[in-house]
Amino acid sequence: MRNSMNLHHTRTKIIIACILVAALAALSLIVGKYPLTVKGLIAGDTMQHRVLFNLRIPRTVMALMGGTGLGVAGFVFQTIFKNPLAAPDIIGVSSGASAGAAFSIVFISSGMITVTVSAFAGGVIAVLLSLILAGFTKGSKSISIVLAGIAVQALSQTALMIFKLAADPEKQLASIEYWIMGSLNGISITKIPFSAGVCIACIAVIFIFGRQLLMLSLDEGEARMLGVPVRWMRFALLLIATFMVAAIISLTGLISFVGLIAPHSARLLTGDNRKSTMILSGLAGAIILTGADILARSVATVELPVSVFTSIIGAPFLVMLVIRRCKKYE
Repeated sequence: MRNSMNLHHTRTKIIIACILVAALAALSLIVGKYPLTVKGLIAGDTMQHRVLFNLRIPRTVMALMGGTGLGVAGFVFQTIFKNPLAAPDIIGVSSGASAGAAFSIVFISSGMITVTVSAFAGGVIAVLLSLILAGFTKGSKSISIVLAGIAVQALSQTALMIFKLAADPEKQLASIEYWIMGSLNGISITKIPFSAGVCIACIAVIFIFGRQLLMLSLDEGEARMLGVPVRWMRFALLLIATFMVAAIISLTGLISFVGLIAPHSARLLTGDNRKSTMILSGLAGAIILTGADILARSVATVELPVSVFTSIIGAPFLVMLVIRRCKKYE
């Protein structure tokens, strides 16, 4: 009876989250420098149609897709590492992917597929470096992974500075600055299909192996007894989540804290770790990124980087989590 009530409450929360996502998506289509009206769209105003289909719809789709992907990726990282502080940007994945994208822009090609593959390689290298550095650190693993992530982010920033110095000021430098700032401005309909396809495929695979993912949060011996190939599954799911993050930030640039806040928000709503928590993590990510993008283009006369608003929420949230983990291990 109690499980049935919990399931009903969780479904209700998912429905409410979906309604909130839909409301923010509708608001995102309206908000911007050029005003859109229902009357003008119905009347066939050419300029309003161009703004809607060429700017607002691609931007809104990217915010929803990117937020969902980052939220699910954050859930995967936190579950596999059994660490509430693990997230793509905290452990250096996003910074590494940005450095990989910058490397591709300067030395290989600025094409979408090439940039995404290079970003993926940079993200994988960042994950491996974070794990290696955390392994050498004594003390709480939660704090170790954060310290390792900070070190990897510093290395990534150094690499970015080098790539900026080597970049063509007229053609390549602006693109690299774009990755650093993080923005949904300039997203066009032609850029979305590849990243959308990658995200949909990655999320589908993660949900298919959702049971095995949740088993990885158990003790390694218990997971093996339940038939989970722990090492292979952990490695495969980390690669899939990293590839999804790379596909997102290859379009949006570096966006901070969405992958940290969304899974925690979902766990606060469900109270545990299960597939419904993963769904809510994706929805929470979509809400956070879409809301932040709306603020980025509405609170000032000029458009601000979306990471400004995700960081305003995320930085205090991270400090709170670190303090709580430190108190736990005292």
